[in-house]
Amino acid sequence: MQRLSGKNIDVTVGDMRVRVAKATLDITDNTAVASDGGVPNGHVDGDVSASGELELDIANFKLIKEAAKAAGSYRGLKPFDLLFYGKTADGEEDKVEAFGCKLKLSSILDVDSKGGEKLLRKVSFDVTSPNFVRICGVPYLRKDETEGLL
Repeated sequence: MQRLSGKNIDVTVGDMRVRVAKATLDITDNTAVASDGGVPNGHVDGDVSASGELELDIANFKLIKEAAKAAGSYRGLKPFDLLFYGKTADGEEDKVEAFGCKLKLSSILDVDSKGGEKLLRKVSFDVTSPNFVRICGVPYLRKDETEGLL
């Protein structure tokens, strides 16, 4: 049986399909234990955030560059939705969506004179939409948490 690996994952940034050398998406959920008199008694919801990073070779970074050029600058890029999708011939699939991702250049140059590796650029992003993140179609946030925002 074939299993999903990073090689199976396609990444879509807005309407651009890019090949990434590496991608991350991390969620921070500050839900905490509630306590009464120092004794755990349930939990309280905390704030949430999500961010990540895309590592792109120069050919794929060019797609981001062209979008930035059309927007007038890299900071002028409007937030994109990111889709990470993979499917094997055996039907195993995975889909992670992050909404309203504001891109930021982070590591634009990391050169090693020894060579042996492609030149990569890192693009960081923060999730800015109340749609937040969906994993295999299931939203991370409850409906009541986004009521009035969507």
